[in-house]
Amino acid sequence: MPRYLSIVHIDESTAPAGPSEELMQRMGRLIEEVTKAGVMLETAGLTPAVQGTTVRWQGGKLSVTDGPFTESKEVVGGYAIMQCKDKAEAVEWTKRFLKVHEDYWTVSCEVREIAEA
Repeated sequence: MPRYLSIVHIDESTAPAGPSEELMQRMGRLIEEVTKAGVMLETAGLTPAVQGTTVRWQGGKLSVTDGPFTESKEVVGGYAIMQCKDKAEAVEWTKRFLKVHEDYWTVSCEVREIAEA
């Protein structure tokens, strides 16, 4: 079965204190369900963008920039690797993930199939 990467994009300004305890509980229940279904292979959240570093190759030169990254409103906040029968199933699980968030969050996921060698 194909594997899919769900890349979580968040607007950190909509949830400056991070996830609430209630959100973490709902997330935990969903992760347990998707894991028991044999779909979830790996998932994790990421530290805030202010703690990140970008290493860029451009014009034959390397540059290193520490966060925060003011040029970006949305940042990658986490990811999930799922094994699903098709992209439609991966999208359905991703929709369920988004729905556990409170209304004040601005969060989206990019779902892409992982290319196999």
